[in-house]
Amino acid sequence: MDLEALRELKNEADTKVVLLVLDGLGGAPFRQIGPTELEKAATPNLDRLAVRSVCGLHEPVAPGITPGSGPGHLALFGYDPLRYRVGRGVLSALGIGFDLTDRDVAARGNFATIDADGRVEDRRAGRIPTERNRELVEILREIELPGVEVHVETVREYRFLLVLRGDGLSGEVRDTDPQEVDEAPLDPEPAEPDAERTAELVARFVDEARERLADHRPANGLLLRGFSKRPSWPSFPDVWGVRAAAVAEYPMYRGVARLVGMEVLDSPESTPEKLDLVAERWEEFDFFFVHVKPMDSAGEDGDFERKARLIGEVDGHVPRLLDLGPDVLLVTGDHSTPATLRYHSWHPVPVLLYSPRCRPDRVERFGERACLAGALGPRFPGRSLMPLAMAHAGRLGKYGA
Repeated sequence: MDLEALRELKNEADTKVVLLVLDGLGGAPFRQIGPTELEKAATPNLDRLAVRSVCGLHEPVAPGITPGSGPGHLALFGYDPLRYRVGRGVLSALGIGFDLTDRDVAARGNFATIDADGRVEDRRAGRIPTERNRELVEILREIELPGVEVHVETVREYRFLLVLRGDGLSGEVRDTDPQEVDEAPLDPEPAEPDAERTAELVARFVDEARERLADHRPANGLLLRGFSKRPSWPSFPDVWGVRAAAVAEYPMYRGVARLVGMEVLDSPESTPEKLDLVAERWEEFDFFFVHVKPMDSAGEDGDFERKARLIGEVDGHVPRLLDLGPDVLLVTGDHSTPATLRYHSWHPVPVLLYSPRCRPDRVERFGERACLAGALGPRFPGRSLMPLAMAHAGRLGKYGA
């Protein structure tokens, strides 16, 4: 069902829903043998909870499709990511509170290391600290382009935001990020004729930036992706009839939450402090989106053991969420990030849905293989999770007479 139809079914209820997202949760075993990172992790609390829950594996976008973080989260919020499409630039802008107008085109930028042959050596410039990012942003702010305002803002670590503001701009510009090392950055080509001028402006920005950053290795280059303009969509609180809060410290996830109308709280980085914040604001909201990032970074770094350890650390805090008495607790990820691949993957993502109203299945452990036998199914659309959560919370009424 689309969001407009679901909005007609919303039902007032005095219930609480928590969505706990372990970013990049899904994994894969080494050489097709042994456990995945989640299966290797010590997760006694999630295992006990799985026995009282309904479980399965969800596909954020579609079979075989590797999701970006934006589409992965939109699916978890109930938005079909194939219909509700937005570039990473808009999410980055909203994530840092940049006030986008309808004359703006935004792009997510990475400071990167470029070798002597003009190829990408490191897409993240060695994960430079945020303070160094601010220094480099000041250099890029000196660039001027004809007929438009140029805004460059620090996001976090190696990430920055580029916004062009002017009339007649288009978000249909192709990424310059090849997404691989040992490849040259791509040209910002127009994806449609109306974007030719915008692509030309971006190309001028890239050329000038390359000259200005040349002596600043490891951040001696940049990569741009996710060119986009802010869309107008149904809001999450309106569709589901809830007061919704987002507890996430990374700008991208704050951005996607803000895009759909959640109130973005000033979140700390550590999981215990995030749960402290949820407890403090428990009476003010009906829905909490709680985002935990580090296991995704460990997967991208190829560190199997660290990812497993980090999952186990989050498991230790699950009882605190249960002590708050949520009517529904969803635990899952926005996508899989196997350490064997060092990147997002197409693999379905484990999920458990706990509620006193659910009919528990026979899953006895929270992991990829165990969830294959869950009642939610081995491959179901991620966008189905939110209607299921709201139904278990008594927030969806009957369809039809």
